[in-house]
This record gives sequence, C-alpha cells and structure tokens, in this order.
Amino acid sequence: MCEDSNGGLGRRALFVTGAAAALTLGSVSFASAADGDQESRTVRGTLPPGSPDFVYVPVEVPAGVRELKVAYTYDRPSVPAGTLGNALDIGVFDERGTELGGRGFRGWSGGARTEFFIRADDATPGYLPGPVREGTWHIALGPYTVAPQGLSYEITITLTYGEPGEAVEPVYPPERAKGRGRAWYRGDCHLHSWHSDGRRTPAEIGELARAAGLDFINSSEHNTHAAHAHWADVAGDDLLVMLGEEVTTRNGHVVALGTDPGTFVDWRYRARDNRFGRFARQIRRAGGLVVPAHPHATCIGCNWKFGFGEADAVEVWNGPYTPDDEVALADWDSMLVASVRDGRDWIPAMGSSDAHRSPDAVGSPQTVVLADDLTREAIQEGIRAGRSYVAESARVALSLRASGGRGEHAGIGERLTVGRDTPVTVRLEVTGAPRCTVRLVTDQGVVHTGAPLPVAGSGVVEWRTTPSYAAYVRAELRHEAAAGPLPGPLAAFTNPVFLGRD
Repeated sequence: MCEDSNGGLGRRALFVTGAAAALTLGSVSFASAADGDQESRTVRGTLPPGSPDFVYVPVEVPAGVRELKVAYTYDRPSVPAGTLGNALDIGVFDERGTELGGRGFRGWSGGARTEFFIRADDATPGYLPGPVREGTWHIALGPYTVAPQGLSYEITITLTYGEPGEAVEPVYPPERAKGRGRAWYRGDCHLHSWHSDGRRTPAEIGELARAAGLDFINSSEHNTHAAHAHWADVAGDDLLVMLGEEVTTRNGHVVALGTDPGTFVDWRYRARDNRFGRFARQIRRAGGLVVPAHPHATCIGCNWKFGFGEADAVEVWNGPYTPDDEVALADWDSMLVASVRDGRDWIPAMGSSDAHRSPDAVGSPQTVVLADDLTREAIQEGIRAGRSYVAESARVALSLRASGGRGEHAGIGERLTVGRDTPVTVRLEVTGAPRCTVRLVTDQGVVHTGAPLPVAGSGVVEWRTTPSYAAYVRAELRHEAAAGPLPGPLAAFTNPVFLGRD
C-alpha cells in the first residue's frame, strides 16, 4: 500500500518491467506550480521477503522544475541471530527510462545516503547534475536484504519550481602524468570517495595516495560514474588519475579500470541472466580493463559468480590480508595451472586497498606495474600483460628474473623461451621486507621456502630448475606466522615468469 502527502490512501499496482527481477509501482503525480514554489509527495509501502532486486517508483515530473529532491527512510526491526535484517539502496533514472544499459541513469548512492538532490548546476555526490526535464522519472529501490517481517519504507519527493541554474560542463583529469619513461609505477585501482559509500573527498584521497608513494589511482565508485568530473584538480604531474566504476551486482563486483571519462556501466543483472558479457565488452570498448574484485569475499552479493572468461586481470588481494585473500590467491594459482595445461591465455593478478574511510590505508596493498610511461594506456598494457607484482606498501620492492644458459632472460609476466631440459636460474631480489620469508611457487606448488630475511629487509634468493620441472615460477613474501604450520600473511607476491616454449 502507498500513501501520498495529502493522506489519500490507494493501492498501486505492481507490474513486471522489461528488466529481469524488477517491479514497477504506480506513478506519483505532481501539478505545475509557480516559480519558487515547492511540492512534496510521500509514498509509503512494504516489501516482503523475496522481493525482486529492483523496485521502481515512477514520478511524473511536470515542466518548469528546477530541482528534484528525494528523502527516504525504512524500518530496521530486530531479527534473530543469523537472520538478515533490512537494507534498502536507492538511486534515480530520468525521463529517458530504466532500460538496461542506463541511458536514463542519473545517480546511485546505495545505502550510503538518506537523501539526494539533482539540479542543472549541482547534485549530491554520486548523482549527475543536469536539467530536471519533464517526463516520467523513476526512483530505483534496491532491497539488498529484507527481514522476515518485511521492509516498510517511506519516500518523500520534493520538486522546486523555477528557472534552472546554468549547467556545469564536466572537466576530466588528463590521461598522462610526467612519468619516468619505462619504469615500475605503483598504483591503487580500487578506491571509494564520498561519491559512493566512502567518507573521503577526492582531494583527501589524492593526498593519501601521494603520501603512500603511488604514481596512479583509479576512481571506482559503486554503480556510478558521477565522480569522474571531480578528479581533475587532484591529478598532477606526479599522480595519474584513471576513471572507472565498481560494478556492484548481486553476484559479485567488477572494477572497470581506466574507462573513457563519463562511461557508465550497468549493474542490474545476475549471473543467471547471461548479461555480464555484454557489459564486459562495453568496458573494453570504452578503453577499460575488466577486473573481478575480491572474488571470494563473504559479504552478501560480493562473491564472484560470473566466471573469469571475460577477465583481463583479477583482484587477488583486497585491503588488509585475510583468509578470503588466501583463498583467492590459491584459486588464481589453480587458474595458472589450468592455463598451462590447456595452452590458453593466463589471467594476471592484482591487489588494491578498496579503501573507504579512516583507518583504511590507501595504497595497501598496491600493484606495481612495469610500464613504458605514466599514461592510462601504458599502465593498462602493463597490467594486461601481467608485468606487475603486488606489495603491501611502497617500502617493499622486488625483482624476479629467470635466465637460461645462453644469456636468455625473462622477467615478471614474460616467458623464458628455452628447451624443456635447459638449466634455468631464477633470481629474486628483495628490499623493504624485514623478517619476511621468501617462497617460490610453481605449477607443482611451493618448491622453495627460504629463511627469514634479516631485519634490514633485503636479500637475494637463487633457485635452479628446468622448464620440464616448472612451467612457471612466481614469488611470495610472507610475514612470520603467528602460530601453527600455516604461512603468515603476504607482504608481496608476483605474477609468474613462464619457462619453456609455448
């Protein structure tokens, strides 16, 4: 049932939209008014357990509206231990509609805000400024979880009439920074500001990125590209800011890394809908990389269920190292073995902080990429090729190389092309990792575990093998284990060096 602000009570019919797992309520209407006037309507309803992923509330917006404002609340009843409570996300689509692909998308704040506004010259973070045009707008509700008692909500829509303000032309950050030519560049590609559910401004993130020794970052707000126009003042000769989105579906999250400015990627589908491939291709057409995030995270909807056939890289390490990351690392290593066995392309690994607010540390971990220059294209090419390693901070640096008997050599992400029985020397050089243990891992598992590095944190490890014994070699730096036989948390790990002919 729904009620308007005048106290009238009426049933609003539910009907299925063209998008999967979505319902649309009856519309909310407004009458035109004089300049400066405001009108409000309040809608109330209850969503039962098992509600569709998205519920749309149509709003008939008349001509002459200067600002649209929406505020909402919902109940949070007590539930038994182990039972999900209520969580209701919100966003809005304009008169261009809710069709999958997001042509009408105007903003999303998930559960991070209780109200938002849109007008031509400004909008709440997470929302796109622009004129409030006449037509049917849709408030998008996302019942993330629903308690057994149901989810009762109240939405108040307020229209302010008058001449629109002057539209703001977006300014985006440049696609290159000064750089050092071909070098190792450090970056954090998964970050959140107050344009989604983070608490930091872009300026604060930029300051923290520089303090963490980063050369590049990637804007990755949940289900919105509204932050893209707010990074130009943060970028500089010393910091490349790439633009993207964390596409947050009900079956896992994927970072669109380094897309063209203004690119929006829809998230309103599940794995069973067979639509992810369409949006993965959109990310690539927009110049971005497809990077599944925290694939084994245990939060509702976070576990990756779309498979890795479309992935350009995978985020193996997300924020402080946890058992979820350990599982992701093992799963990625199994994918490496399968790629060797089947003779197909392999998927490089990455690490990012996923920092939202204090005390989340920007740049912990960070992906260190060998790139020809500090540009969007060069960084992406290095990530796609796997010429990278992941470190917990800028203090940790390493080099992994394999060499053959006639001067052949290869580094991280490369292949040493020698015969199956050719002797190969693998050399790892490490700095900034005091008391860490070096492990060398191949397609046969852990083949070498060294003694802890000295307190100075530097050391060199050499190991000899042949391609017939090891199809690839990668390195892990581990902190000392607190207790028991399990390895300690990672301080760094590399993508592999492959050995032998293709």
